[in-house]
Amino acid sequence: MKIRTIYLLIIFCLTACEQNQFADKIYYNGNIWTGNPNRPSAEFIAVKGNEILAVGIHYTSLQSPKTEMFDLKGEFVVPGFIDNHTHFISGGFQIMSINLRDVSSKNDFINRIKEYVQHISPGEWVQGGDWDHEMWGGVLPTKEWIDSFTADIPVFLGRLDGHMALANSKALELAGITSKTPNPPGGLIAKNKNGTPTGILRDEAMGLISPFIPENSPEEMDAALQKAMSYAASIGVTQIHDMCSWEDLQTYARNKEKLTLRIYALPWYTNWKKIIKYNDDNGFGDDKLRWNGMKAMMDGSLGSRTAWMHDPYKDDPKTKGLVVATDTVEFRKILREVDKANIQIAVHAIGTRANEWILDEFDAIKKEHGERDRRPRVEHAQHLTPQDMKRFSANGVIASMQPTSIYDDAAWAYKRVDDSILEGTYIFKSLLDDGATLTFGSDWTVTTLDPLMGIFTAVTRKTRDGKNPDGWYPNEKISVEDALRCYTINSAYAGFQEDKLGTLETGKLADFVVLSKDLRVINPDDILNTHVIRTVVDGKDVYVK
Repeated sequence: MKIRTIYLLIIFCLTACEQNQFADKIYYNGNIWTGNPNRPSAEFIAVKGNEILAVGIHYTSLQSPKTEMFDLKGEFVVPGFIDNHTHFISGGFQIMSINLRDVSSKNDFINRIKEYVQHISPGEWVQGGDWDHEMWGGVLPTKEWIDSFTADIPVFLGRLDGHMALANSKALELAGITSKTPNPPGGLIAKNKNGTPTGILRDEAMGLISPFIPENSPEEMDAALQKAMSYAASIGVTQIHDMCSWEDLQTYARNKEKLTLRIYALPWYTNWKKIIKYNDDNGFGDDKLRWNGMKAMMDGSLGSRTAWMHDPYKDDPKTKGLVVATDTVEFRKILREVDKANIQIAVHAIGTRANEWILDEFDAIKKEHGERDRRPRVEHAQHLTPQDMKRFSANGVIASMQPTSIYDDAAWAYKRVDDSILEGTYIFKSLLDDGATLTFGSDWTVTTLDPLMGIFTAVTRKTRDGKNPDGWYPNEKISVEDALRCYTINSAYAGFQEDKLGTLETGKLADFVVLSKDLRVINPDDILNTHVIRTVVDGKDVYVK
């Protein structure tokens, strides 16, 4: 009797173990780029629950009568795209608001706004915009362009880089901004020769308007999140590193069970005490929603001439840009307190001087607090001197870049700075060759969220004006596979998730994207003609074309 019992237990265990190896879903007949250098290609992905059960060529042993089978029909499959830098809910609001990104003349700018406000009630704020004055020759808009048809409607429209905005007279009036209003620390109020505000506000000056804009309701925030998630799924984005507000983080937490992508939230640094307490009270979050990071800012942007440079701007020698973190003593204190709490630090730096300053601070923090795996990040790292470029690899600093910015910026960057600076701008290949961790994203809404546009730009370095058919500073072009790594495993590493995301391997979370073309073999120009067929997050389809 005892022997029979043992025999039955053995049979039960063997059967249970065998059943446990059956996949819930098998995606087969695919052209799969795993991102795993030890097994770079495969034909199937087997999924059990929310994890990858196996990746390989022969799947029949994993198939049961209950397994769902999906024929990939030879399509190209890659790990899910991880965007290293977004303003995600703002992107959702952008989808629902006026869009001036493609406006290419003063008249178009005026007419687009005039048409939009016909459907706006008096007193209702108009926001959005994402205009680029370089599209119509570099002349900045003024409030006079739009005042005649917005007398009772406050308008506040941002430049695409997020570092400059146009306010109409109604918005300036509500905020109490007049000819006597001084520039706030870290910001500039543009004024005409008579001292009257033109409506253009740069960097921290935009904060003079913000308190007078009604806060979005939770319902509006939720709606913007849903819009943004639907768009992200359609273009293969399975995770974002979101440089967010505290309200954004609360929105993510409130909608956690409805999330269709993963979110790593890095709230704005003025919330640093809240961030520390929130992590102490709640831990760092989980695989779906995490918050153990903080985003700060050193300077502005090249387009707004507020990026902090070593030398004056060519087209405005009176300025070297702005230090947004004006109280650097307090800022240094904040960086150290956050580091002590084991929270990742990500700092926006565009100009050469801004990059040098924050790299110096990262070095100092390491010396003061000791070695540990902190993975500090420089967001954008746009203009680097040769000596600072070397510091990323040497000191383990992550270069968090957004390649699509080249497409816009290269058309006019030569107006702002010399060739010696441009040679160190968006230096993808140099950083990779030096062994640095380079990650890619969008800075949405500054550029499109679409990772295929980012890959296209990184590979070709082509620009919107068509003047660089062989690439803008073509020696910095990289391969498609390098660009894919920057959007997948490198971004996973930047978020401390390389053990769970970024490649298609057994035991990792089942996030992947099916594309209509193999990006590695097509003409690079055809990358923009490629579309997403399927997006899978956590083993579930979140988009099917």
